[in-house]
Amino acid sequence: MTTSNPFFDRSTLPYQLPPFAEIGEEHYRPAFECGMVEQLAEIAAITSVDEEPTFADTVVALERSGELLTRVANVFFNIAGSDSSAATDAIEAEMSPKLAAHRDAIYLDPELFARIESLYRRRDELGLDAEELRLLEQYHVRFVRAGARLDAAGQVRLRELNAELAAAATEFGQNNLAATNAATLVLEKVEELAGLGPVAVAAAAENARSLGREGAWALSLQNFSNQSVLAELADRDVRRRVMAASLGRGLGEDGRNGRVAVRIAALRAERAALLGYPDHAAYAVEDQTAKTAEAVEEMLGRLVPPAVANAEREAGELVNAMLTTQSPAADIELRSWDWQFWSEKVRAERFSVDAEALRSYFELERVLRDGVFYAAEKVYGITIREREDLVGYHPEVRVFEVFDTDGSALGLFLGDFFTRPSKRGGAWMNELVSQSRLLETRPVVVNNLNIAKPPAGEPALLTWDNVRTLFHEFGHALHGLFSDVRYPFFAGTEVPRDFVEFPSQVNEMWMAQPEILANYAKHIETGEQMPAELVERMAAAERFGEGFRTVEYLGAALLDWTWHRVPGTEALAEVDPEAFEEEALRKAGLAMETIPPRYRTGYFAHIFSGGYAAGYYSYIWSEVLDADTVEWFNDGVASIREKGETFRRELLAKGGSVDPLEAFESFRGRAPEIEPLLVRRGLVD
Repeated sequence: MTTSNPFFDRSTLPYQLPPFAEIGEEHYRPAFECGMVEQLAEIAAITSVDEEPTFADTVVALERSGELLTRVANVFFNIAGSDSSAATDAIEAEMSPKLAAHRDAIYLDPELFARIESLYRRRDELGLDAEELRLLEQYHVRFVRAGARLDAAGQVRLRELNAELAAAATEFGQNNLAATNAATLVLEKVEELAGLGPVAVAAAAENARSLGREGAWALSLQNFSNQSVLAELADRDVRRRVMAASLGRGLGEDGRNGRVAVRIAALRAERAALLGYPDHAAYAVEDQTAKTAEAVEEMLGRLVPPAVANAEREAGELVNAMLTTQSPAADIELRSWDWQFWSEKVRAERFSVDAEALRSYFELERVLRDGVFYAAEKVYGITIREREDLVGYHPEVRVFEVFDTDGSALGLFLGDFFTRPSKRGGAWMNELVSQSRLLETRPVVVNNLNIAKPPAGEPALLTWDNVRTLFHEFGHALHGLFSDVRYPFFAGTEVPRDFVEFPSQVNEMWMAQPEILANYAKHIETGEQMPAELVERMAAAERFGEGFRTVEYLGAALLDWTWHRVPGTEALAEVDPEAFEEEALRKAGLAMETIPPRYRTGYFAHIFSGGYAAGYYSYIWSEVLDADTVEWFNDGVASIREKGETFRRELLAKGGSVDPLEAFESFRGRAPEIEPLLVRRGLVD
């Protein structure tokens, strides 16, 4: 290796922030290749030791391995999601199957597994502390689930399946970004944007200008079915076109991602059968907090009937609103593209809440500093300051330093808030550097969002949903920043998938807490606080849509689940993805044409190119813990600051180093209960 590649040495910047000013696309491929070679050499050094394995020379050595590969992978895969290019797409397509093969080379190494197995069998004799014992046990589980006990022929086929799956997931993600960009609706007449506020109209004009369509207006899509603009666009045909563009991505005439999804589901089913599981869902859930497929199905099944009943009541009210405001000759059948529009009409009429007018109280900078950061300071005692001297990976990325309660340095937070054609849809958190006392590293985390960028010099005004997303993603960031573990295996968000959303959902509670809301919800022009009665009306208006929101979510969760409950012996090759989807929703009792699932198969990136396969149920599973925890924070037994310290110490700081449900019970004092969730979602009287 030469020193000309910035990945080849640890960064000398604060907190080992990657030196983005020095990193070019030409550096990724050689860093990946060298990183894999280097880690395999480190593994060979472990297995070459003739003596009986020890925890230090095997498990700790394994934890120390792959430093270069981790550095480049953390940077590259964040860039691939947030600022991709033709070059990064090509590198990702090339490297994904190579990285899958590299992982297999480690976890299917018989000599390495023999050392892990030997230690595991003697685990009670090794004098390990709690974190060391859990690390050994978790490595043993990971090796077994990765196929270490398969015979030679089985391992050959497993390697083939993993390589095919890695390539297909990359293909799905890249197709999805291309399809989402291609589905942007460009309008030539400003009248077609009737109903949108001036800020949204200006953002649409700026979007069109960035796409080379000066004088037009462009409505880009988010990576979910019901687009936010559907709540405001008065022109019903424009709403129909937006919804058709959204729902058709990857399906229909294009169909590419539908075919890729079928292939991915078939490969996963075959892999599950090879590993001894009836289907991929059973395999995926085994090491989650849910443990069994039956537990997931029991919870989801319990929620469907009352959620559908709520949604049907809401639909009736929307139809009544249409009847009272439209001429007799109008088409009054409620359609999917009408739901959000008429919901806003009902909210405005019944609760006097105007979603567009609310934006004036939610300016991005104020929400970020006086809301999200202020809440973290009040609850956890930390302080956050911008570091304009540090460079992010894109000109729009901002870098903040986070200080602990005693003023000591804690980590870095990067914020990448605006949408752009090179960024995939949705919002997420990544770790560029994970905390580890073993490696002497402190956390560097990034939040990616997709807020519409305003014209130059104009403020970015947010929707209430945007505000929620800011708080939610910063909850993930805090999980990474507060990590205090010895081993990188357990750092930050390295917890079961159906637990990882819990801390981020809890952080949403602060957005509407009176003291926090009063600090950031101030009118952009007058500086006046949002009136208290408006806050109350917002809360009431939000409850009105719980039926819709729950049905939309459950549709996606059960669609994911159905794709991954297909047995490995059942042929999927000839399945029509749209017919499969329709039948899955019908069997689940969720076939409501007016409420499409939050994600359809063609753009369900969470499960076909992300890490949520047979795991989208995680959001509502975690929400059980979240709703219960919100009650705990608000019970008045101790101050919010004291509660925050307990929550941080007992849960956020421990990452995956303890059993997650045991961590929950350590601060809650009991097992989680579902009743607070049922009340929140309006699923019980």
